Amino acid sequence: MEMRNVAVIFQKQIKDTFKNKEILIQFVLFPLMAFIMEKLIQVEELPQNYFVNMFASMFVGMAPLVSIAAVISEEKEKNTLRVLMMSGVKPSEYLLGVGSYIWIACMVGALAMGMTGNYKGRELVVFLVVMGVGILASMLIGAAIGTLSRNQMMATSLTVPVMMVFAFLPMLAGFNENIKKIAKVAYSEQVGILIGRVGAFHVGFENVFVIVGNMLIAVLVFRYAYRKCGLA
Repeated sequence: MEMRNVAVIFQKQIKDTFKNKEILIQFVLFPLMAFIMEKLIQVEELPQNYFVNMFASMFVGMAPLVSIAAVISEEKEKNTLRVLMMSGVKPSEYLLGVGSYIWIACMVGALAMGMTGNYKGRELVVFLVVMGVGILASMLIGAAIGTLSRNQMMATSLTVPVMMVFAFLPMLAGFNENIKKIAKVAYSEQVGILIGRVGAFHVGFENVFVIVGNMLIAVLVFRYAYRKCGLA
């Protein structure tokens, strides 16, 4: 693997993000909403950092998934990937370059939300680790969708329902016990549960089992998508 190729893809994504406002807003929207809601709405009955934690779990279920699916499907549609492969860039190098950029961009958003919630020291580290794992899980799902899709329109059609499920289940679970039971099988809900435990952090078997299980399913779907469609 040529790290130079990975670095070139990484730099390309930075430039492309500022041209593609739809992707840029994914990195900014939820951290901004968390900051506004946390600072402007003060209700005594709400748990501490209620809005930060809620928007953090929604951010995990939406931003990385939508972003990487959009990037891969767009470059497939424009034949950019074919040009890159013909130039000697391996699929693994391309995925690492794109994936590392989106992961870092999302982690910057996660850091902003952690600071909004006044997490410090160990709490901030735990918050970022949980967010990082959740972002990676979303990226695997998004990469599978982007690889399966022939073009951006198809990617959007597949991404929207998947994103709605993973992004909004944690919020809805807080208001409905029946939804909460269903939501437990989603990695984004488990991420939300772990974020809520940042102060007195502990990881249960269910948390690990669901998150790892979701990631394994995403990897299997991606392998199927890759073998069926490829990246070139």
